[in-house]
Amino acid sequence: MMHPLILAPVYRRYLWGGRRFATALGRDLPPGDDFAESWELVDRPATDGGDQSVVAAGPLTGRPLGDLVRGHGRELLGRHAPLPAFPLLFKFLDACRDLSVQVHPDDIRAARLSPPDRGKTEAWYVIDAAPGSRIYAGLEPGVGQVELAAAIRAGTCADVLHSFEPRPGDCIFIPAGTVHAIGAGLLVGEIQQSSDVTYRLFDWNRTGPDGKPRPLHVEAGVEAVTKFGPVAPVQPTATADPAVKRLVTSDYFLLDEVQPTNSWSVGGDDACHFLAVLEGAIAFADRWNLPTVRRGQTVLVPSAIGRQTLRTAPGTSTTLLHVALP
Repeated sequence: MMHPLILAPVYRRYLWGGRRFATALGRDLPPGDDFAESWELVDRPATDGGDQSVVAAGPLTGRPLGDLVRGHGRELLGRHAPLPAFPLLFKFLDACRDLSVQVHPDDIRAARLSPPDRGKTEAWYVIDAAPGSRIYAGLEPGVGQVELAAAIRAGTCADVLHSFEPRPGDCIFIPAGTVHAIGAGLLVGEIQQSSDVTYRLFDWNRTGPDGKPRPLHVEAGVEAVTKFGPVAPVQPTATADPAVKRLVTSDYFLLDEVQPTNSWSVGGDDACHFLAVLEGAIAFADRWNLPTVRRGQTVLVPSAIGRQTLRTAPGTSTTLLHVALP
């Protein structure tokens, strides 16, 4: 019953969003300039809103991802089955304003919450960056929990954050326990553990829509900080496949940048694979009778359908993000 699963996005609209899902990713958006997040791969429980990716093309159109994980786990996940839910979440973020300074707890701390959740280790891939945009990742040398807490209370948290001006193509790995923020002007793709636990440490001394400061989680957040020092963009490493550069190898996910020429093959290893098309387009074999997966779209390749050879348009540049479970 399985086939390549082209997934429909789930939008989150916040004041800090914009319209680059349309202008940079080719989306057909309804009116509004507050499209902040586009959740592309999500399977969250009903206790946390129940957000679900839904299949958008093919015989399984309309089926939620969670139904397939729990009802057809072996066909979808291969050697990683059974799982109670899909363990990863992928999203695009359009930050037209600075996001708050945050930290996410690790697995041990998140498991103590009510209800319990996963920790949140994540990685960002910069798709577009306005001149002067900043990534905030990690702390300046010598800054620990005591110094961080003091800076937050004094309203000078920005002084202790490590930051840099990113370029498109940069990847930043953010293990759980790392202080971080995405700055204004950035369009990023984010892969993370499927968790919605966030501690807001600092909100740039600004007020919310109601004119009041948004609540902070200073005590719990500072306690969750376990990674210290600056975080820099990762250095991609070559792989046996000349089209593939490894960006992140972690206990939770593998992340690659793929730049195929005419075709590229994926799967056939008793596991599922997730692809996000950042540039160009890819087409599956005609027997699937599926539309071309274009810029800004995503697809999940189930384990049971084996190795797939994807075609790219001749003479065009194609860039994919590839995610797999370890």
